[in-house]
Amino acid sequence: MSLQKAPKIILGIDPGTIIMGFGLIEVKQTGIQLVEMGVLKLATKEDAYGRLEKIYNKITSLISSYQPDSFAIEAPFFGKNVQSMLKLGRAQGVAIAAAMQSGINTTEYSPKKVKQSITGNGNADKEQVMKMLQQILSFKETPKHMDATDALAVAVCHYFQQKNIVSNPKGKMNGWKDFITKNPQRQKK
Repeated sequence: MSLQKAPKIILGIDPGTIIMGFGLIEVKQTGIQLVEMGVLKLATKEDAYGRLEKIYNKITSLISSYQPDSFAIEAPFFGKNVQSMLKLGRAQGVAIAAAMQSGINTTEYSPKKVKQSITGNGNADKEQVMKMLQQILSFKETPKHMDATDALAVAVCHYFQQKNIVSNPKGKMNGWKDFITKNPQRQKK
């Protein structure tokens, strides 16, 4: 009887104070597979602390249900509205605290890094990211809220980053040929 490695689960989060996206993927020897994606919709009339509590509870519930090995979250982008940035930072902090309390490795990625990792273009729009995820993970449905696919993109980005570290410890590629050789699933046909 051979011992097989247990599949690895990655939880990706797109933080938000009104809509928080989440995506879970399973890492198998043959690649990755979609487990679940969705959103937590929060009432705009609810007070900020009530919404933060719901974010925390949702993250802990996802962790309890799926037992992820890794937690990846998108970093807030820097906008002009300082109040929005503070609110988003709080939502992100609560999500990270839930993961850390559960003892899960936590990694943060910039929106540009996530888009670059999924599409090859750091300035790709949400629809381009979603379409590429549909190809990578073989799903057809278009979610009502793109926050779900944004979160899924964070999980897939984490997978690609971890895969690159393992296969190429220095994290460097020797040009496009090397990249395509190491990532054939990313090539459009």
